[in-house]
Amino acid sequence: MAFKPQSEDENAMSEINVTPLVDVMLVLVIILLVTAPLVTQSVHVTLPKTVETTADRNEQPLQLDIDAKGLVTLNKLPVPDLAALETALKSELAKNPEIGLHLYADQNVIYAKVAEVMATVQHAGIAKIAFVTVEQ
Repeated sequence: MAFKPQSEDENAMSEINVTPLVDVMLVLVIILLVTAPLVTQSVHVTLPKTVETTADRNEQPLQLDIDAKGLVTLNKLPVPDLAALETALKSELAKNPEIGLHLYADQNVIYAKVAEVMATVQHAGIAKIAFVTVEQ
């Protein structure tokens, strides 16, 4: 701390020396940085052991194509309209409730058409939809 000799004509010094304050704050930051990784909490769980399983590859997902003109095909068979698509999807879903669907949409197809087809698929009750793209 800085002290000035006081005389009768000078006022008392009203400045705060911030150097000790900065030193204390730096020490606190260092303590925080050192102790933060040690404070992490984790729960140790012993998971049960099972045999390795493989996915059933006999079950192929449905293939739904939309070409650049907006024509829709289901498993390489043309579908005349969205009502027929929904009927076909519901019949496939009745055969297998866990069926998935791969959607192949041409990059030049109008987005509104893709949205309509996706809404029809969802309305039919199929929850597993995957978009298939080509790697560049």
